[in-house]
This record gives sequence, structure tokens and C-alpha cells, in this order.
Amino acid sequence: MSLGSSLYHARKKSGLSQENVAEKLGVSRQTISKWETGETLPDIRQSKGLAMLYHMTLDELIEYDFDEAQAQQMIDSVSDEAQSRIDWNKVWSKKYPVLSTYHQKVRIGDYAPPLQELLTRLRVEYGYNNTDALLVLKDILARVWKGQL
Repeated sequence: MSLGSSLYHARKKSGLSQENVAEKLGVSRQTISKWETGETLPDIRQSKGLAMLYHMTLDELIEYDFDEAQAQQMIDSVSDEAQSRIDWNKVWSKKYPVLSTYHQKVRIGDYAPPLQELLTRLRVEYGYNNTDALLVLKDILARVWKGQL
């Protein structure tokens, strides 16, 4: 991601307008716009001021992870009802095509009973609802995959 894009998303996350930032740094709104579009770059003092204004370190500002921020904003802004209408398998299959094809190769029936047993145990032993049990199982699988367990 470019520095300009990082500056834009950090400003948005902070809830500030270009005018707000410009006023606090003593520059014009057009200057902020040029920094965010990558037309020009702030000098080191201005960059430090931006980082302080956005409550970030200079390193964090330069390496700002827009994807994580964007994902969090998306999660926060979509209602449960809207999420229930989304075919998540179809959406994720665009990024990971194996999700739309694995069922042709993998004998799902071989895996279903032990997974169902694990989900049932999570519901009974810990009182999780169906969704929470699934999320916990997914997290356990991810930790095993990453070698954290």
C-alpha cells in the first residue's frame, strides 16, 4: 500500500476531515489531499505530526494495515440480517477457488461425524450456541494449522 493510501485510511479511522488535519498541521486542505493521493509527500516533521494526530507511531503510520481496518469496518457496518443473506462460501471461493471444488474430491461424509461430535461437545460442555461452537472449532483448527497447539 502506498503512503498516500495509508495516510487516507489512518485519517478516516481517526474520524478527521482533511480540513481538520490541515488546520491542526498548519497546511492547506489541498496539501492533505496531495499527500493522500501520492502527488506529494509530507516531510518528516509533518509525518510525525500526522502520526501524533492519528495516535500512531510513525512506523505504524507508514505500515498502516488498511486491510485489517477495512475488514473491521465492514464487519461492524453489516447487520446480522444482511450477513445471513450472504453466501460466504461463494464470496470466499473467488479468493480461494478450492472452496467451490473440494466437495468433488473430498469425501465429506468421512469428516462430518467427528466434526459434528466436536461441535456437540462444545455446545454441551461449554454452553456455546451453534455459531459460537463453529467459531471456536474454526479457531482451534487455525491454531493447529499454524502449529500453535
